[in-house]
Amino acid sequence: MTDTVPVRRPRKDAAANRAGLLVAAARTLAVDPGASVDAIARAAGLSRRALYGHFDDRDALLRELIASGAQRFNAIADDLDLASGPAPVVLARLTGRLWGEASHVQVAAAIALDERHVEESAAALAPLRRALMSLVSRGQDDGTLRTDVAAPTLARLIEETARTVLVRLDASSPEARSLVVRSVLSIAGLSWREAETVIAAHPDVVAEA
Repeated sequence: MTDTVPVRRPRKDAAANRAGLLVAAARTLAVDPGASVDAIARAAGLSRRALYGHFDDRDALLRELIASGAQRFNAIADDLDLASGPAPVVLARLTGRLWGEASHVQVAAAIALDERHVEESAAALAPLRRALMSLVSRGQDDGTLRTDVAAPTLARLIEETARTVLVRLDASSPEARSLVVRSVLSIAGLSWREAETVIAAHPDVVAEA
């Protein structure tokens, strides 16, 4: 008979500390992408030594933030029916829902600007990028999105526009969601009047969840 060694579960306080570190890191890095390990630990109310008890180094912490944020974003794209309704409306709705994960959105944008994590961020967000590419292609095919640039380029322009707006906006601002949606629709080829019409007809795209 073979003895089985029971799996040792992490203590509740250890799990809580780890979760607290991730939350603190997201908030701290969203404000200061170059924030140190000490700053993150202080924001979590823990010591530097406690942080290293959960993560080998700062990069390990960032990798987990990238993975958790990407999982949230990819799930949003997966849950949204990208084939339902006009492409501009679906694009606006996707943008608004992603903004609903404001803290994760801003830290993901900040991390993605760090050249050391560009490839890792891109790989983690591959499902979301594929969904966006599919949506852009559909919009170009039916003439609702601009066709003067190739679909891959337009998808990248949309992503970069959203990222630029995100890192410059206060996530707590009541106008933030509307501004990021309007910016994305603008780079996708809609005039400001057309963007206003989309939002007026579908107020849920900028409504708080």
